[in-house]
Amino acid sequence: MAKPLTDSERRKQISVRGLAGLGDVAEVRKSFNRHLHFTLVKDRNVATPRDYFFALAHTVRDHLVGRWIRTQQHYYERDPKRIYYLSLEFYMGRTLQNTMVNLGLQSACDEAIYQLGLDLEELEEIEEDAGLGNGGLGRLAACFLDSMATLGLAAYGYGIRYEFGIFNQKIVNGWQVEEADDWLRYGNPWEKARPEYMLPVHFYGKVKHTPDGVKWLDTQVVLAMPYDTPVPGYRNNTVNTMRLWSAKAPNDFKLHDFNVGDYIEAVLDRNLAENISRVLYPNDNFFEGKELRLKQEYFVVAATLQDIIRRFKSSKFGCRDPVRTCFETFPDKVAIQLNDTHPALAIPELMRILVDVEKVDWDKAWEITKKTCAYTNHTVLPEALERWPVSMFEKLLPRHLDIIYAINQRHLDHVAALFPGDVDRLRRMSVIEEGDCKRINMAHLCVIGSHAINGVARIHSEIVKQSVFKDFYELEPEKFQNKTNGVTPRRWLLLCNPGLADIIVEKIGEGFLTDLSQLKQLLHLVSDEAFIRDVAKVKQENKLKFSAFLEKEYKVKINSSSMFDVHVKRIHEYKRQLLNCLHIITLYNRIRKDPTNSFVPRTVMIGGKAAPGYHMAKMIIKLVTSISNVINHDPVVGDRLKVIFLENYRVSLAEKVIPSADLSQQISTAGTEASGTGNMKFMLNGALTIGTMDGANVEMAEEAGEENLFIFGMRVEEVEALDRSGYNAREYYDRLPELRQAVDQIGSGFFSPREPDCFRDVVNMLMNHDRFKVFADYEAYMECQAKVDQLYRDPKEWTKKVIWNIACSGKFSSDRTITEYARDIWGAEPLDLKIPLPNVPQD
Repeated sequence: MAKPLTDSERRKQISVRGLAGLGDVAEVRKSFNRHLHFTLVKDRNVATPRDYFFALAHTVRDHLVGRWIRTQQHYYERDPKRIYYLSLEFYMGRTLQNTMVNLGLQSACDEAIYQLGLDLEELEEIEEDAGLGNGGLGRLAACFLDSMATLGLAAYGYGIRYEFGIFNQKIVNGWQVEEADDWLRYGNPWEKARPEYMLPVHFYGKVKHTPDGVKWLDTQVVLAMPYDTPVPGYRNNTVNTMRLWSAKAPNDFKLHDFNVGDYIEAVLDRNLAENISRVLYPNDNFFEGKELRLKQEYFVVAATLQDIIRRFKSSKFGCRDPVRTCFETFPDKVAIQLNDTHPALAIPELMRILVDVEKVDWDKAWEITKKTCAYTNHTVLPEALERWPVSMFEKLLPRHLDIIYAINQRHLDHVAALFPGDVDRLRRMSVIEEGDCKRINMAHLCVIGSHAINGVARIHSEIVKQSVFKDFYELEPEKFQNKTNGVTPRRWLLLCNPGLADIIVEKIGEGFLTDLSQLKQLLHLVSDEAFIRDVAKVKQENKLKFSAFLEKEYKVKINSSSMFDVHVKRIHEYKRQLLNCLHIITLYNRIRKDPTNSFVPRTVMIGGKAAPGYHMAKMIIKLVTSISNVINHDPVVGDRLKVIFLENYRVSLAEKVIPSADLSQQISTAGTEASGTGNMKFMLNGALTIGTMDGANVEMAEEAGEENLFIFGMRVEEVEALDRSGYNAREYYDRLPELRQAVDQIGSGFFSPREPDCFRDVVNMLMNHDRFKVFADYEAYMECQAKVDQLYRDPKEWTKKVIWNIACSGKFSSDRTITEYARDIWGAEPLDLKIPLPNVPQD
C-alpha cells in the first residue's frame, strides 16, 4: 500500500490553510530566528526542540497582538453589548495549530519551518494541552469561544487559571493512576498577566446592618490576578479575550492579626490563600461539596463581576442618561451566561453589589439581575446537582446567605399567592432544602435568578421542563429554551482532518468552514464514484497514521484494515462502557467457539478518565485492560479482534483518534446524556454512529435519517416504564445464554486469573443495583452490532453512508448554536464585519 502523504506534504496542497506567499515565508523565518536568538540563554548555544517550539509560538503570537489590540479598541469605540461566558472549566487543548489555522498562517509557517530543516508536526507535539476542564462542559466552553470570535461577538470567557489541570492518566498493572498535570512547568506562551487589573475578593467575616445600609466586615481578602489569552476568530481579524483568574495572597496576609512575630509562619500561610486556583476538581457529572470548591466558585464570580462593572462604567456610553440611575442600562450592555450552576453565585453577588455598594433598591436590582443572567443546564443526574450546606455559606459567605434567603422568601411568597395552600409545591420549589443538613439548591437559584434557562439538546430540554424543573416550567414557561450543542469545525475538521477538509473544499469551496450547513451540497455526491474513492482513501490514510501512532505508543500491532470501533469519553456508569465490554466478550466467545467462521475484524478502542474517587469507574478501566490482556494474547483470535485502552484521553489525543474512527459508540441509557459533543465530532469526521436515542443522537438521526445511523435500545418512555415495573437484571441473565456466559466470565476471574474475585463488585452492581439497565439493552445492541458488521463488509455502501452523514452534520456547528444564543438569549447580533488588519488605517 502506498505510504500516505504526511500532513506536512498535504498542507502544501490545501488552499484553506492560507497560501504560502514568498514574503510571508521569509517574514516567518526572520521572526522565528529572532525569537530563537533571544529565547536562548547566552551560555547555551544548542537549541532544544522546546526552544524551537517557543520560537514558533512567539512568532505566531506576534501576528495575534495587533489584531487583539485593534479588536478591543473597536469594542471600546462601538460599545456593543458584551457577552460574558462564565465557566469553571475551559478545556482548550493546544493553541499553536489552532492559531495558525484561524490566522491563515499554516502554510507559511510550515514552509518556513521546513526550510529551516525542522518538522512542524514535531514542534506541535511539544505543546502541553491546556487541560482546564473535565470533559464535555469544559470543551463546549472552548468551542463557544472560537465561535463567538468567528461571529464577531464582543465576548469574554471568564474562568480560573488552575495551576494543575485535569490529571494525567497512567495505566499501571491495568489500573488508573493519577499524576499531577504541571502544564505551566515550561511557561505558557499564549497568556499575558495583567497585574494592573488585580482585584480583591472577600471571604468569611460578618454582616452588620447600619443606618447607611448593610456592611460585610472583617473579611479575609484574596487577590485575583488576571491572565489574558487571545481567542482568534476564523480569518476575520477579530481576537477576543479569555480572562482566567489566579489567586494571590495580599502582602500583609496574616501579618497584621494576632501575629506576634511569627513572620516566617505568616509568609508560609500565603499558600492557603493561593490554593484557591491550585487545582481543577476532577469530577464530571458529580457534586463534591468541599469548601475549597465553593471558594473557587465565589472567587471567579466575585473577580469577574467587579471586572464587568468596571468595564460597564468606563465604556464610552455607559451613562448617557443622567436622569436614570446608571444601572438601568446594564442589561442592555451586559449578558452573563452561567455554564451550569458552578458560577450560580453571580446572581447573589450581582445583587450584593447593586444593593449594598451601588445603593440600587432591591426590586430594581432584582429586575436588572434577572435580565442580565441566563443559565445553561448540563445534566439531569441527581448526584451532579450542586446542593451546598447552609452551614458552609454561613461561615464563608454570610452576606450571600442573607441575600439568598431574601430571594427565596420573595419567590415563595409569589408561589404561595398563585397556589394557596399547596405547601408541598413550596417545599419542592424552595431554594433552601430542609432536612438534617439544610442545603442551598443552586439550580433553583439559577432558575429563579435568570431570564432564560436552556438545555443542550432537544430531548434534554424537554426532560428539563417535564421533570427536573417541572414546577418552575409551569410557573414561567416562557423562560425555558433549547440550544442544541455544537462543535467548532475549525478545530474538529480543518485542523484535525486536513485530508477530509481538502476533498470537501475541492467539491464545494471553503464556505462550509464558517457555514457548516453548506455540507448539504455533498448530498448529490453520495453516489459519485470518484468522491466515494476519495473519502475512503482519506479514512484509510488516517487509520494508517493512527495505527503507526498506536504501535509507537502502545507497542500493539494494528490491522489497519480492521474496523476502528471507538468509545472515548469520561468513564461513567451512565455512559455504559460496560455494555461495550459485554459486546467485546461475546464477540471473543464467538470467535473461540467457531474459529474457522468469517468475522469482520475489529480494533476496539476505549479511552477516558475516571474521577479519582469513583470506585466503579476505576473498576471499569481495570476490566477493559484485563479483557484486552486476554484477547490480544490469544493466538486463536489473531488480528480479528484487538482491544486497546487509550491512555490519558485528552483534546490532543481526540484530534488524532476521531479522524481515524469507523464506528462511534454513543450508548448511554436513554435520558441520561444531556447532549454529548463527541458524537458530533465523529459524524463530521466520517465515522458511523451506533447509539441510543439519547442526547443529540436524536437530532443526528433526524438530520441524517434514522436508517443512516445504527440506532438501538430503549427510548426514554421505555426506560421510564421499566422503572415503574421494576428492572430485573436476572431476567435477562437467565434468558440470554451469551450474556450469561460473558457475565460469568467476568465474575469467575476468566479475565483476572490471578485475582478471581477482582470484578465481584462489577458483577454485583450489574445484577443487583444497575441504575443504567445495561442488560436491558444487551440483546438489541448485539443485533445492531451485527448490522454494523454486515454493512462494513460492503465498503462502497459503508462509504456512501459516511458521505451522507457528513453531508447532514451541518446543524452541529457551534456557530449555529452561538447564533441562537445571541438572538434568543443575549439580544446581540453576530457581525459579519471583518475588522481591518492592524497595518490598515481605520476609517
